Amino acid sequence: MLHHHPAPCFIHPDAGTPMSALPPRTDPTHLSPPACSGSLMGNQFPLSRHSNPNTGKTFHMTTDKFENTNRRVFIQRSAGVGAVTALSGLPTGQAAAAEPSRKKTKVGVIGCGSVSRKYLPHLKSCPFVELVSTCDIIPQRAQQAAAQYNAPNHYPHIDKMLAGAAFDLLVDLTDMQEHYRLNKQALEAGKHVWSEKPMANDLAGGQELLDLAKKKGVRIWGAPTVVMSPQFRFMAKTLREGKLGRVAAAHASYGNAGPGWSRFFYDKNGGSMPDLGVYNLMTLTGLFGPARSIVAMLSIITPTRNISAKGRIKVEAEDNAMVLMDHGDGVISHMQCGFNYHKGGHHAATNQSHHTISIVATGGSMYLAGYDWAPHGVDLALRAQGNKMQRHVVDRPRPGTGLHGEGYSWQQGASHVAECLATGKQPEVSAEHALHVIEIMNAARESQRTGKRIDIKSRFTLPAVKGPQHRSRLKN
Repeated sequence: MLHHHPAPCFIHPDAGTPMSALPPRTDPTHLSPPACSGSLMGNQFPLSRHSNPNTGKTFHMTTDKFENTNRRVFIQRSAGVGAVTALSGLPTGQAAAAEPSRKKTKVGVIGCGSVSRKYLPHLKSCPFVELVSTCDIIPQRAQQAAAQYNAPNHYPHIDKMLAGAAFDLLVDLTDMQEHYRLNKQALEAGKHVWSEKPMANDLAGGQELLDLAKKKGVRIWGAPTVVMSPQFRFMAKTLREGKLGRVAAAHASYGNAGPGWSRFFYDKNGGSMPDLGVYNLMTLTGLFGPARSIVAMLSIITPTRNISAKGRIKVEAEDNAMVLMDHGDGVISHMQCGFNYHKGGHHAATNQSHHTISIVATGGSMYLAGYDWAPHGVDLALRAQGNKMQRHVVDRPRPGTGLHGEGYSWQQGASHVAECLATGKQPEVSAEHALHVIEIMNAARESQRTGKRIDIKSRFTLPAVKGPQHRSRLKN
């Protein structure tokens, strides 16, 4: 029997008013996010052959036939495309499903450590989720999580989980170095996957996962979800409408003192970029379009770290990174991140409202207050309005929900795609976007090794977010 769910209460991005209390809007730029706030876009561009160092297999990778793209046309033309797709509620490309189910999405969670303590409450409160199982290599953690969130099954290994109680969506919250292997195993078993960042350690592995998902008729998505916040939507809409004039540059910064509870942050394929910089890279490419090329400098400031239950370890991955990106049309952005930032407060304190994203342009400037994963508002100063700084999209926490940012929270991605799987709605996140960011991080490492500017080949489309929809023009 199909389960019936009440219509979700949408949040308008420009005011803290439920959309159910507002007159209906018909223009695509006012599409609202689903209640549990994400189909995966298929490959949009020509392919070339590359080798996956993890498996030795040859695969096809999305490549760029869209050089010299006019970024403004790119943004404006594609804005309506994603909005129309979202209005239809129909998945596209890889996400095409036979018939959207109205049942709850059955979810299995693997990795019951610290991140799960944010994800599991959100999943449990989502009306489109049935929490079926938990899994962890430390069996007691899986058992405790299952008991706390009323999951009927718990397992000590992914093999037992996949062979056990049936579920639809695997939520991967394990160490970042394990994501590729576990995500691949779940896809091969016919499961949809939501992966914490990054979904793979390199571009080849990520593209292989997308190809495998397409072959198996399932979907994969990867965190983070910064493009879903009301503050991101406001910034994207402001840019799309040309209020800032011609954009020159943007800067993003995110750092902390470095985790002391696990070594995987400092092991090979760890580092501050896939843990912290990934948020800013997603935001900057979401606002200005795919990076065409990058230059980076990386270093290790603290060569050893003291890790709980491990003692002193050698740091193998960068803990200090700066990446310069060329988005085309003259727009240059810069991201810095690291594990050596002392700010006089805990990095997760969501009451911090310093500017972490800044944009400068011929007609004004715009700043994101708070982290892009926990935003508080957008400060905007326009020349046409006397350069007076005004705060927009002010954070309005929702009492009793644990959510902030007018209903947005960084851990909502799994709940969002679970809702979309259950209802057939178009997700607001794209695996191709996550893959593009993975390529940027890999290119940053190559740039540091070679001292060269590195071209970025992958492209992406944001399917439903109310910002610029990134679709390029073909060459004449």
